[in-house]
Amino acid sequence: MNQVAVIDYGLSNLDSVCRAVEEVGGRPSVVTTGAELGEPDRIILPGVGAFGDGIANLRARDLVDPIAEQIHDLGLPLLGICLGMQLLASIGLEGGEHEGLGWIAGRVPRLVPTDTDWRIPHIGWNEVDPVPDSPLFAGIAPGTDFYFVHSYHVEPLDPADVQATTPYAGGFVSAVGHGSVFGVQFHPEKSQRAGFAVLRNFLEL
Repeated sequence: MNQVAVIDYGLSNLDSVCRAVEEVGGRPSVVTTGAELGEPDRIILPGVGAFGDGIANLRARDLVDPIAEQIHDLGLPLLGICLGMQLLASIGLEGGEHEGLGWIAGRVPRLVPTDTDWRIPHIGWNEVDPVPDSPLFAGIAPGTDFYFVHSYHVEPLDPADVQATTPYAGGFVSAVGHGSVFGVQFHPEKSQRAGFAVLRNFLEL
């Protein structure tokens, strides 16, 4: 059974994430400091809230370098969820400009409303269209709905880092991947069967 480190930096919906991990066969453990990380099999970086607060809390708890060592030196798979995906980027633009983790080159601007998709934040179910052969979406049909709650989105610098898109507010990237680092803008733990399938695929990477 995979030991999954679920990172707690004070802005995370930990209970539902841990329950979802258990549902798909993982063994979650909540990690609040870098010293607690140990040697897990997988890392999940969840999050709900503001980019600046998130990155500051990760650094204050000395989590950045220990996680970076696991994913870059050991190739350990990591999954960022919602704010956790956004923190993977180089720059976040929520409430000013903030330096992110830089593990997915790109920036995180606010969604821009359109005449037909004008409600920001984007809340509710919406379709996700994965790129061909995306490991996160193996066995999941294109256009499957997932649950979103967000006002900002990741714009990867390299198109090869795009794992999936969603046709809301002119279209945005809803999943990313670079090496062993992945992120999803939706909440798999709230997306029922399809969300559990994504988490199961992550555990099988």
